[in-house]
Amino acid sequence: MPATAAATDRDLRRALWRCRRGMKELDLLLERFARTRLAHSSAAERAQFEALLELPDPLLADYLLGGIAPVGPGMAHLVTRIRAYVA
Repeated sequence: MPATAAATDRDLRRALWRCRRGMKELDLLLERFARTRLAHSSAAERAQFEALLELPDPLLADYLLGGIAPVGPGMAHLVTRIRAYVA
């Protein structure tokens, strides 16, 4: 496995671990999206996903479940993609 593929695989496993939030709804949304879409996403989108995982659970729930839009355009685009994927 090339070094970049190994790094991508390691990053994906790390992101999947971080998708476990303790709130079942968030766990399902984030993990499902990460498993199917993250490996094929651009480096910028993967970085945005990592930033999304840094958010506290109540804010993340508002974004993904409550229909509140994030302020930043990159984060808003990612949240829209996640919502559309799981819809």
